Amino acid sequence: MARLILFNKPHGVLSQFTDVGTAGSPRATLSDHIDLPGVYPAGRLDRDSEGLLLLTDDGKLQHRIANPRQKMEKTYLVQVERVPDDAALGALRQGVVLGDGPTRPARVRRIGPPDLWPRDPPVRYRKSVPDCWLEITITEGRNRQVRRMTAHVGHPTLRLVRWRIGGWTVDGIAPGAWRELRV
Repeated sequence: MARLILFNKPHGVLSQFTDVGTAGSPRATLSDHIDLPGVYPAGRLDRDSEGLLLLTDDGKLQHRIANPRQKMEKTYLVQVERVPDDAALGALRQGVVLGDGPTRPARVRRIGPPDLWPRDPPVRYRKSVPDCWLEITITEGRNRQVRRMTAHVGHPTLRLVRWRIGGWTVDGIAPGAWRELRV
């Protein structure tokens, strides 16, 4: 049986166990939260994003989770600047053309503010600029893809939380905590 770690990655933590090549003080990494030999991330989540990161000791499982050809769904809760109109949401649903090519169609819907843990540091609040929460599900996982998609349609991402990968979710796992499964 393979080990699968469901980790709620806090904002500011790198999706790797070491911080190599940085000047100044080292940045927070997975090793600050997980002390399990032999497990490796199945995919990445950028430093500015939070939420579900899967780690495993099984190469085949890691490939199935991380390889875009597998089309495993990833769902994000995304706070964006301003309120997207139907045209912006429609563009995301159809797929947008980014610098590295067109994205696959996404499932997108407006949602109310989710009941999430506070972010550290908090998202900067601006009285003059409203914000909106979206639930976005994609089947790819390019570098900063969701952020680039929302910016492309004129709504920069303020906060991004990966909530689900396939059938696994971060629900009930506190930031910086993890749960182990046998699969």
